[in-house]
Parts: sequence; C-alpha cells; structure tokens
Amino acid sequence: MRHPTDGTLRRLVDEPAGVAQADRDHVAGCPSCLVGLAAAQADAALTGAALGTDVAPDVDAGWARLSQAVVAEGDRRERTPGPARRWHTALRSPVVAVVGVAALLAGAGAAAAADWLPIFRAERITPVVAPEADLVKLPDLTDFGKVEITEKVTVRAVADAAAAQKAAGLTLPKVTDLPRGVTGQPQYRVGGRASAVFTYSAEKAAETAAAAGETLPPPPPGLDGSRFRLTAGPGIAAVWQDGRPVPAMVLGRVIAPKAFSSGVPFETARDYLLSLPILPRSVASQLRTFSADGTTLPLFTSAEEVMASAADVNGTPATVLASRDGLMAGVVWVDDGVITAVGGSLSTDEVLAVARGLR
Repeated sequence: MRHPTDGTLRRLVDEPAGVAQADRDHVAGCPSCLVGLAAAQADAALTGAALGTDVAPDVDAGWARLSQAVVAEGDRRERTPGPARRWHTALRSPVVAVVGVAALLAGAGAAAAADWLPIFRAERITPVVAPEADLVKLPDLTDFGKVEITEKVTVRAVADAAAAQKAAGLTLPKVTDLPRGVTGQPQYRVGGRASAVFTYSAEKAAETAAAAGETLPPPPPGLDGSRFRLTAGPGIAAVWQDGRPVPAMVLGRVIAPKAFSSGVPFETARDYLLSLPILPRSVASQLRTFSADGTTLPLFTSAEEVMASAADVNGTPATVLASRDGLMAGVVWVDDGVITAVGGSLSTDEVLAVARGLR
C-alpha cells in the first residue's frame, strides 16, 4: 500500500476522525509514517506556539512569528531530501524528542522464544547532541536489513486515570501543581504493546554504504543474519489540551525499551556498527562513550535547535531538553525500568517543578 500523503498525516493531528481507517491502520504499523506523523505534530506545535494561546493574543505579533518560522522551515525543507526531511522535522522539537519517548515507544512485550538472549535494557537516558546536518544522515534500520513489525503501536483514549492505569498496568503519578497557563482536567491515553524484529543483512548494509560512496569492513562472525527483537511499553499519558490545537502539557510513562538477540552479543554488534564510515563522526564519537553493558538509551537532539542539560528528579538522573527559542521544554528520566517524561509549551523551570512535584 502507498504511504499516506503529508496532508493526510496532518489531518490525523487536526481531525483524526476524518482520515480513512485504511490510512490510520497503515500509519500505526509503518515506522516511516510514524516519523511523518511526529513531524506533523511538530508543525502543529510550531503553529500553536507561534500564534500564542493567550486569552487575548496579539494577532499581528503572532502572525509575524509564525510567518518567520514557516519561511525558515520551508527553506530548510527544500534543502532536505525525501525521508530525511521527516526525520529532520521530528528531531527539531524537544516535545517530540521527549514526550515522543512515551508516545512513539508506547507498547511492547517480552521475548517470545527461549532462545532470545537479553542484550539491552534502558536504565538511563543520555542525549546525543549533533548538528542537524549529521542527524539527517543517520541511517535507518532498514538500511542494514529487514524490519518486521510484530506488534503494532496502538494508542487509544480512555475515560479516566483509573481506566488508563488498569489498561496499561502502570501507575501514573499525580501532578501536585499545574504550571501557569495549564488548566482543566487531562485526557488520558494508553499505548498497547508493540515490538519489532530486525534481521541484519551484510548485503543490504554494503548496498547502503556503496550508495554513499563507502566500503564497509567485513562483519564479525555471526552478525550476518542475526535477529534482534526490540520491545517497549506499555505506556500511559495524561494530556492537558484544554481546547488548544496542541497540548499545553503532557505527562507520560512507559516501560523502558529492551532488546534481545538470537545471534551475536550486544558488544559485538555495537562495536561493528560504530566503526562504519556511513555513521556521522559527531554521533559515533558520543555513542562510543556509552557503557558497553547495554543500559544507556540515546536521545538524539539537534545542536542548532535544542539545548540539552543534566538534572535530577528527586535523586534520579534526568535529561532536560529545551528549544532555543524558549517555546517548548521537556524532561525525561528512567527509574526501575520505567521511563517518565514531562513536556509541553513550558519553560525548563516549569517542567522540572512539575517533575519534582509528582506524587
């Protein structure tokens, strides 16, 4: 089936009921379209933030901000080809980067067969800050082999917090004090289980490298044909929409991702992939500093658009992301195998205050 158009993806954000069920089903199971959907959500956030959400907004000033943002975004998109354009747009928003952990990774399960060897479990999140030009060059898993979606990402609305927690099997902490401008009661979303199996292909990887004018070193024994099962979730989120086109704040929680291998150990695959010349040096150099025990989850962020910093949430290490224009911010952390994220049209002080006040 063809991929839905960008217009259809944007309609999924603004008017999901108006999108054909076939398109909705396709997007739910297509990694490329999920990135496109995140890009559409980022565009909506950009528009809402630029126009403002005051009771009596300054329309002229808002329109000027929006016009400048659209012109800059349009110029950038013209310079960014095809699929990379969607990745690029998604990466520019800290709300997509932080809350996306809960929204896009919502789902998951355990390894289905006894021969799967656990090789990765997220115990901490560390930002990988790189120029946007390098981030859009990051290869996709499909550039190295075959990706099979074994359990699709599904997100549905539920009536209240009790229903959400029962459906997800997770406890969503309570917000003690809402930030200024965030009002009303939240809507609740639950993400079902999702998982995928990736099969590494030396032939496919070589083709990808050749297209980039590079030659890959021979893969280590056992890597070609190795299968990796990726899982995460389930997830739960509270969304403070209050009639706005984009959420004012989102609080999300999701079971941290894990990976299992039916072939080579984590270190073997990691060291080989980080040696490949098609991986941008600015990214590879940071990933090499991660521990080799497979417990650090990278969070890719644009150096031009996002500021990343370390903080703590009641004694737990956390990562704070904020757009350089000050329009959006988010904080994310891992505790006992669960990722929690707070983000929205807020300042870093506000998201940290919410995070530290959770009960």
